[in-house]
Amino acid sequence: MARIGSLAAWEQRLAAQRREEDQLARERRQREKDTERVRQQEHLAERQRAAEEQTAEVEERMKALGEVLTSVLPLRPLTFERLLAAPREPGFDPGPLGSALSPPDWDDFAPVPAAGFGRLLGPSARRARVNEARARFEAAQAEHQRQEAERRRALAVAKAKYDRKVTEERAKAAARNAYVVSRQSAFAASHPEAVEWFIGCVLRVSRYPDGCPREYEVTYDPGNRDAAVDLELPPRDVVPATRAYRYVKARDVVEPVPRQDSEITQAHERLVACVALRALHEIFGATPAELVQAVALTGWVRSVDRATGSPVRPRLLTVRAERTVFSTLVLDAVDPVACLTHLTTQAPSA
Repeated sequence: MARIGSLAAWEQRLAAQRREEDQLARERRQREKDTERVRQQEHLAERQRAAEEQTAEVEERMKALGEVLTSVLPLRPLTFERLLAAPREPGFDPGPLGSALSPPDWDDFAPVPAAGFGRLLGPSARRARVNEARARFEAAQAEHQRQEAERRRALAVAKAKYDRKVTEERAKAAARNAYVVSRQSAFAASHPEAVEWFIGCVLRVSRYPDGCPREYEVTYDPGNRDAAVDLELPPRDVVPATRAYRYVKARDVVEPVPRQDSEITQAHERLVACVALRALHEIFGATPAELVQAVALTGWVRSVDRATGSPVRPRLLTVRAERTVFSTLVLDAVDPVACLTHLTTQAPSA
């Protein structure tokens, strides 16, 4: 009977052990499932976030292109004074050379007072220890003086180099300013070259979004008091061909949502009109009425002839704006394309 009881107990323990192992296995599988679910959720969130970030970049790009005109309306016009250069003169920073080296301290070399059997040393031995310490101290002093002399020489060299750089910067600024002043005098006297140079400065310093070209050519007729501007316009591909990005869970990819051709064409036409109006606004704002009464603007884009492969520059617009007409425009409220059409109809016939 004892043997049967032992067998039953053993089987019970074995069954309990198996139940415990099964429970642990179920818990382990559940943890693995939970971990995998969390990993998948994090992956989905990361992919969705990537799609949103790429979409935000496209939207920010479109916003910048849409504000090409309105963003400059509050800005001050360019003046000759703003073209004057100020020499760059950062303060002299000697760095570590500006700090003198700490001299040696005798306390770091003086013999430690004798203790124990050391007190039995005679006067001659004690003098020998002091003399040895003093010799090491004097050697340290000499090395310190050498290093200090080297530091002062290096500091003098660095200061001289700085002074030369400051002198060069001042000379460059003085030469630049003399040139600007001479241009200003010629500009006031209606010299065509000076007027063309200054209008070129107006166009050159104006900041556009990336991808917008900056090539231009200016001519000025002092007799008619008008300027002709040949301006390169942004190409069509400066408008993002993608409207947004979306995450496709079935294929686990972030893919672009294309922008319709009609929308790209419309956005490009608006951008071209905004660039033209912006150039007219900046030129009229920076030049006095007695010098510039009208601006004739021709806009073109850089392209390639599909038939020949040769580079071409097709003209996209031609507009002549009279100052008196342009000054009546409320540029932050106009439709840019309609506004250009209005200016064209208002231009006097040849």
